[in-house]
Amino acid sequence: MGKIIAGKTSEITPGKMIKINADGREILIANIDGNYFACDDSCTHAGASLSQGVLEGEIVTCGWHGAKFNCVNGKLDKFPAKIKDLKSYHTIIEAGNIFVEF
Repeated sequence: MGKIIAGKTSEITPGKMIKINADGREILIANIDGNYFACDDSCTHAGASLSQGVLEGEIVTCGWHGAKFNCVNGKLDKFPAKIKDLKSYHTIIEAGNIFVEF
């Protein structure tokens, strides 16, 4: 299992999220109360970038059609139709850097 650097903790303040491209994947990194979580950035409904949506607590809402996913575990939280969960990734903080494990 490998890991890649996703950014610095100082760049993603609590309640914020960013998108990174790593290993051919688009990954959403979210800071939830000082803890960092990573999951796929593409909504499983229509492919929208979730980092362009809204983060409220642990839930990111897709800006296209309103699908809601939990950033902590990638699970679908709410949507009128059944769609796939997001893949989530383990994060590691070392010396102020955020790493994502694949």
